[in-house]
Amino acid sequence: MKKFRKVLDGLTTSSPGGTIGSPSCGSAAGTPTAVPTPKEIDVQETLVSENFQLCKTVRHGFPYQPTALAFDPVQKILAIGSRSGGVRILGRPGVDCYCQHESGAAVLQLQFLINEGALVTACADDTLHLWNLRQRRPAVLHSLKFNRERITFCHLPFQSKWLYVGTERGNTHMVNIESFILSGYVIMWNKAIELSTKTHPGPVVHLSDSPKDEGKLLIGFEGGTIVQWDLRAKKADFRIYYDEAIHSVSWHHEGKQFMCSHSDGSLTLWNLRNTTKPFQVTFPHGKIQKDGRKESCKPILKVEYKTSRNSEPFVIFSGGLSYDKAGRRPTLTIMHGKAITVLEMDHPIVEFMVLCDTPYNNEVQEPYAVVVLLEKDLIVVDLTQSNFPVFENPYPMDIHESPVTCTAYFADCPPDIIPILYSIGAKHKKTGYSHKEWPVGGGTWTLGSHTYPEIIITGHADGSIKFWDASAFTLQMLYKLKTSKVFEKPKPGDGRAAELGEEDPFAVQMVSWCPHSRIFCVVGISAHIILYRFSKYEANTQIVSLEVRLQCEPEDIITPSENENNPCFSEQGSYSPQPHHQHAVSPGSRTPDGAKDSIPCLKVRDKMVRVPPGYQSDLVIQLLWVDGEPPQQITSLDINSAYGLLAFGNCNGLAVVDYLQKTVILCISTLDLYGATDPYQRLTRSPRRNRQSTSGLTELTDNQQSIDMERSKSPTSDHVNGHCTSPTSQTCSAGKPRIPMGPEGPRLTRRGPGRPPFRKAQSAACMEISLPVSHTEESRENSFSRSRSSSVSSIDRDTKEAITTLQFGESYGRKSDALPTPCLWVGTSLGVVILIPLSIPTDHEERMEDPVTVGPSGAVQMLKGSVLHCGFLDYNGALIQSPYEVWRDLNALEDPDRQRRRKLVHFSPSSSQETFGEGHLSVVCSERQAKVFLMPSQSCLFVHNITESSFVLRADVVSLCNSVCLACFCANGHVMTLSLPSLRPLMDVNYLPLTDMRIARTFCFTNEGQALYLSSPTEIQRITYSQEMCDNLQEMLGELFTPIETPEAQNRGFLKGFFGGNAHTFDREELFGEAAAGKASRSLAQHIPGQGGVEGMKVAASGAVGELARARIALDERGQRLGELEERTALMMTSADTFSKHAHELMLKCKDKKWYQF
Repeated sequence: MKKFRKVLDGLTTSSPGGTIGSPSCGSAAGTPTAVPTPKEIDVQETLVSENFQLCKTVRHGFPYQPTALAFDPVQKILAIGSRSGGVRILGRPGVDCYCQHESGAAVLQLQFLINEGALVTACADDTLHLWNLRQRRPAVLHSLKFNRERITFCHLPFQSKWLYVGTERGNTHMVNIESFILSGYVIMWNKAIELSTKTHPGPVVHLSDSPKDEGKLLIGFEGGTIVQWDLRAKKADFRIYYDEAIHSVSWHHEGKQFMCSHSDGSLTLWNLRNTTKPFQVTFPHGKIQKDGRKESCKPILKVEYKTSRNSEPFVIFSGGLSYDKAGRRPTLTIMHGKAITVLEMDHPIVEFMVLCDTPYNNEVQEPYAVVVLLEKDLIVVDLTQSNFPVFENPYPMDIHESPVTCTAYFADCPPDIIPILYSIGAKHKKTGYSHKEWPVGGGTWTLGSHTYPEIIITGHADGSIKFWDASAFTLQMLYKLKTSKVFEKPKPGDGRAAELGEEDPFAVQMVSWCPHSRIFCVVGISAHIILYRFSKYEANTQIVSLEVRLQCEPEDIITPSENENNPCFSEQGSYSPQPHHQHAVSPGSRTPDGAKDSIPCLKVRDKMVRVPPGYQSDLVIQLLWVDGEPPQQITSLDINSAYGLLAFGNCNGLAVVDYLQKTVILCISTLDLYGATDPYQRLTRSPRRNRQSTSGLTELTDNQQSIDMERSKSPTSDHVNGHCTSPTSQTCSAGKPRIPMGPEGPRLTRRGPGRPPFRKAQSAACMEISLPVSHTEESRENSFSRSRSSSVSSIDRDTKEAITTLQFGESYGRKSDALPTPCLWVGTSLGVVILIPLSIPTDHEERMEDPVTVGPSGAVQMLKGSVLHCGFLDYNGALIQSPYEVWRDLNALEDPDRQRRRKLVHFSPSSSQETFGEGHLSVVCSERQAKVFLMPSQSCLFVHNITESSFVLRADVVSLCNSVCLACFCANGHVMTLSLPSLRPLMDVNYLPLTDMRIARTFCFTNEGQALYLSSPTEIQRITYSQEMCDNLQEMLGELFTPIETPEAQNRGFLKGFFGGNAHTFDREELFGEAAAGKASRSLAQHIPGQGGVEGMKVAASGAVGELARARIALDERGQRLGELEERTALMMTSADTFSKHAHELMLKCKDKKWYQF
């Protein structure tokens, strides 16, 4: 525990007109009438570096770009490999593990060691890996890198320790699973085929042992050759040469016949009694044409031939449709007897696997389900019912149903919010699922002790919002909201969407949610805001719409003579809205030259609609077109339910809306906000009219020299007596006001006497805006906000100053204030923080009738870079929450008088600090700097330069371990935490380099040391920076391996065992071991020890089937000593040979000598 003391000097004055300000802070202009005496602040900072550690916790969603699939029929766990080298292992709900290969090579194939708690992965870099699944965090035990051959197919027989590996050259190698060393036994392709064959058979595409005899290996080559190799005799039993390429092979469980799928869309059935020609050839989807020829069909990529005791066998395959049926969706075909069922899929099929009751390939298979891995989904089909329904997927595999465009994370929510959202969302769930239990039910998971309600909100490109229950490292969808229902469907060629080629006019840009009052606010891409209230009852409602004109006007170029009579804020008094009457403008109005003007981007439904229980739209706010120019995107938003106010801003200015009275109370340009407190003199500039920039990332390095020269021009007399220079700074009246604002007004340079030219900080938002337009789905995922931003939107680098952050709270608008009042903190892209006092009627009736007044802007503070976040602490260093209104259901059938009353909860800065008097601390973080101010004196207590070489993307004041800290995520991938209020660095970890803008757009912190981001277009990665959570992570994660006794094989009977071959006496060790087959060439493959650790292997050894694990432990613990022993033995043998040689020579030399000659 460390104690920080700061003497607040500089607060006394020798005269009422003079103050001693802090030189590091650029405090606001103005002199307080009464100055408090100096006092000492004593803050007990309990957080130290030992409280922080960064690690990944869990990954949710569908594996991005999947490539492979595997299933353990005994443990009942599923593994999915991806193109980026990731492996997701799934069991019962709560059992969800993510592993990543260090190489990042694509996973080609997965093979479980059935009921052994291990998994073999074959990757595109021709490396085999053995993963230990008997620990909560799987790790690689061994790796084997092939140097001269490329891996194409692997097969691991049940209860075997030898893995068959087929290669591109057509060879088949054997790998010992225990030691991960190659055997000297190799089936060369030229020995497998006849010597008379002139062509290479192609890569190995199939390997499997015969169900009838494990000593017989069936090898399928891509060119159409199939060979059954007798492993004992080291020769081929038979060879099949077929004209069509082979894609897959599947045995009948009796081992007397097998089925092949081919590139021409055919299935061939072969009988071992006669291999000269196929027993049956079928084209399941190929019809006979009029000329007698078969239709050409697409390849059947995979087939599975499964038998059942009580019914006909199942033949399940993917592909095989005829080419002439264009536009057909990918299909999975189930042939059961004479019935053929074709299941159409929404996405291409990557892989499928039939789940059977038995792990033995020589028993009746009894298939009960088929797992289908699609490019963007995972489905499981129930084979036990004739209509083949799908199982309801318990995993959150539909996060990417529409591309995710924004995220929000809320930890430690009110406990009642999750059940009520679930009860509302459950009414809208899909039906028609199988009634049977989800078949992937392996592993164990228990609710940990460190759990609390957590909610994740995702916004999507189609305008939908999803609420997810994220408690205890799980993710389950609670409720879905469609914001597009508020609007009429846009017509082709109408609105901003058509003008700018926008594909998703309803896309969600940012969200703001108050869990206590259940007020929810959505910002959309078409410069619109929707305010929702929660109700448990359905209602008939008509949506109220406000239209705001927040755009540059060409006539807003003001001459100096106009300035004197048009003050924005007077030095004294308040700013209250006055009705501004204009001629009515029809929604479709256009300027004389035909440009769109005074119309919103979308049309709100004006009819009375019946809305279901849940979130119901209460107000829609839209920005308007001006002279053919679309409105600029909204860059910041804050809503406060206690005040009944909503504030938003963009690169043109700021607007504040009273959502209780449905009126706009403030609509003003950024420049006009400063009033007399403008820290710089400015030069009148004509506002620019350019469209949004989409020219690429190189625009970040703009020509600073020209900007600096332009900003170094001498100021004119436009800035007189602190008054603003825009004559049209007015507010709007209630209803659907048209606000004739010119919020940009004249643009004045920011350079005062003696100051160097001001360089505008480059923000992450600029990068987001500058991304080039792309129409491919993947690039759209990575650069969705190509023409907008979540923090700064289309900033005109020369002239525009965007509103980047807004925060309502109880604060002190001026130094002379004795009591805290409602205030709005405004941060801009030029690093300026402006404090706006608000006057809100306290009585309920007055609040609904009297207007909210806006006082003159108070404090102005300066930071480096765009302002990202503002937070408030009391003098004890505790976080001050924003006041809120307790939720009330406006549609509830209760006493009207009681229902109308609002219950407010305020967190006054003075409520817990009576010994320190009035005041609080304000924490402000920008892209490069963090500062802590004392209010109301506005003195800077602490300042910390976060980064010089990069910039901060996200910053939040978060609670952790009953204390608070400032958490930051930088563009260079560093995650940092700073103590509060002293801003001491507590943690700085180089975690994640910014590879695409998806991370910048979706990264967010929350309380209790957690954060998340979108790691791929389909997956959410959660991380923690809390040491306590890292320590408890093992107990919170699920167990993948559960000790289960392996099912016994069925009694085959005397006759079947006698006539069915000697399958159970086959010993692979005798054939493939070093004693019989020798060692493989060292240049063929390289063994790489894994990083799994001995501890994990000791855990594995304690399982029911521990022989394999114990061998691994012995090898790992004693491998090095055995290697040293081998070297010593070799040296001793060499020494013995040398001694024997010398002894023999000495004997020959001395044998003819007499005794006396010695």
